[in-house]
Order: sequence, then structure tokens, then C-alpha cells
Amino acid sequence: MKKNKSIETITASAGIATDQQFGAVIPPLYLSSNFAFHEFGKEQPYDYTRSANPTRDILATALAELEGGYGGTITSSGMSAISLIASILDINASVILPHDCYGGTYRLFAALAEKGALRVKFVNQQDLVTLKSCIEELQPKLIWVETPSNPLLQTVDIEQIVLLAKTVNALVAVDNTFLSPALQNPIKLGADIVMHSTTKYINGHSDVVGGAVIANNKILHEKIQYWANNLGVAGAPFDAYLTTRGLRTLSLRMQSHETNAMALAQALLAHEQVSKVYYPGLESHPSHLLAAKQQKGFGGMLSFELKGGLVDVKKFFEAVQHFYLAESLGGFESLVCHPFTMTHAALTEAEKAEAGISEGLVRISAGLEAKEDLISGLNVGLNSL
Repeated sequence: MKKNKSIETITASAGIATDQQFGAVIPPLYLSSNFAFHEFGKEQPYDYTRSANPTRDILATALAELEGGYGGTITSSGMSAISLIASILDINASVILPHDCYGGTYRLFAALAEKGALRVKFVNQQDLVTLKSCIEELQPKLIWVETPSNPLLQTVDIEQIVLLAKTVNALVAVDNTFLSPALQNPIKLGADIVMHSTTKYINGHSDVVGGAVIANNKILHEKIQYWANNLGVAGAPFDAYLTTRGLRTLSLRMQSHETNAMALAQALLAHEQVSKVYYPGLESHPSHLLAAKQQKGFGGMLSFELKGGLVDVKKFFEAVQHFYLAESLGGFESLVCHPFTMTHAALTEAEKAEAGISEGLVRISAGLEAKEDLISGLNVGLNSL
């Protein structure tokens, strides 16, 4: 019986020593927009880079293997990956999404619903009774899952949602950006599609924007590939090259991200200016047991509430050290973010309230700095309040 390769082996060996022309150990970067035909009228794997590219395929193959999927499609951004998945649906199809999903996902599907392309319902997917009722009523073609959620790190049960989806033959697509395939494999839990903003942990160096869609079977993968070619959302070869380079250290980086996130969560719990900490690695987090069951780790993302609200948030950002105020996440550098005015700014006040995003909420992407420095810098910000 063939033994499954470890994540470290998959990422370290992706495309290695496959150059048949010169024997290069590291796979070459193919920047060419087109490829010469060897014979008139005979199909070949590569003809035009929008359709297919060898550099991009190395990344796609590695991600598909990491996720346990059939095949992968590399896109120009995380949002283009989400748009690609939406594009495979028929007009007026019903879609169920989390009520607390990423702001860009919320904005896209709400806009598609507003122009009549899809019928969309945002539901608290932790409430399986309500979710089951919505599925029976709407008969969705797609159930979108984001676990842990952005930015409150709420976890939903992928296996249970898959079982509910099967009752109406709905596809289940999971945004696995926050954990990466190093810490969670939704396809192995029954999901049909996994998407990533490869901008984040998979690349890990904050210098590439990209996305990926991995399908669990040939028919679905070919449909996704067909629409990716139609829409022209393929990622650039150089971006794929850099992302593969970042992918090689994914497992090591995720271990350090998680170690630092746990240390920061514990430091935040102990501080008098903090009213609540959201990190599934904490036993006090409502999603702790489920996260421990379906994940291989708790990741490098966390968030917390400041008692003083927006006034204290501004003071904290001005004083905190070793953290940079910026959107995005998953890089080697530690970031702080204000979801209310940044990642989820497009939501209405009511939608933010429904999702639990308050003015006092701060999101942290724990980087790879020494945890002692991060805790010290965090306390400088908190002690300024």
C-alpha cells in the first residue's frame, strides 16, 4: 500500500528535479505567454499561459496533493478564486454563506444577489438546526463555509454541514485560508471544494497576491478550469513561482505562528484592558473542542476586544510595538488590524452587529518574531490605555 507523503515532503519536493532540458534541481520559471507547437494539428499540454503554464501547474499540483484533492487551479487573487467558484453556478442558484464571513466574500455575494445573479442567504452555521431549516427551504446549490471565521475565529463542523448539504446535492466549498493545508484538510472531511487566498500563509512573505481553488473530483476540477480560462483569472507565472518558494516552509512557519499566537492570547487574557479574547487554542473559546477535533492546530490568527472601544483602539495602534497596522495576514511579520473600519468596512452597521464585529475589536496576525518581543510590544500598547 502506498504511504501518504507528509506535508514537509510534499512541499519540499514540489517540482524538484523535473527539468528535462538541463537537469535543474529547482524547477525553472516559465514566463512565456505562449508555447510553440511541435506539430500542426496536434494538441499539447501548453499553448497559451492564460490556459495553462508549467510554473503554475507545479503549485497547483502541490496544493491539490496537500489538500487531498483531484486538481488545483491557481488564480490571480483570493477574491478571483471566490469569484471563480461563484461562476460555476447557474444563474439564480441559491447559496448559503456564514453570517460572519470575510468582508470581501460578503460584499461579493451580496452584490451578485443584488443584481439578480444568485440568491444568497447569510446564516449562523454554528446553529445546525437553523442551517438545516434554511437548506430545506432554499435547496442551495452551494454552501460556503469559512472556518475558523474572520475575524472572530468561530469554528463550524465541516462534516455535519457536508451531511446536510448531501440531502439536497449541494456543493460544499471551504475557505481554508486561516489554517492552510498544514492545519486543516476540508476535502478529507467531505468538502467538494477548498479555496485559499495564497497571498496569506501559503506564500507567507507578503509579497504576492494570489488564490487557489482545489476540487475533489475530475468533473468538478475540469468545470473550474473551464471557467478560469473563460474568465481569464489565472495567476501570473512569476507569482506562482514565488508562492511555491514560500510553500516549501509552510509547515515550519505554521508551527511558529501558532506558538506566538498562543503566547499572545494568554498575555491578552491576563491584561485588565482586554474584555475578551478570541483564539480557539484557548480552552475558554467556545469553539475549542470542535477546533481540536477537526484541525491539526489552532493557527496564527487571534482577535480581542478592548474595553474602551474605538477611543482605546486608536491609542493602542499608536503605541503598540513590533506590530504593523495593515490589512492582510499570514506573513512573517506581525500585523494588527481593525476589522470594523478595515476588512469589514463594507458591511452595514447592522451587518457588523450581526457578525459580532464591534468598534473595539482588534485582529492580530502573529508573525515569526520572538514571542518575548511580541508580548512586550503588545503590552506597551495595552499599558498606554
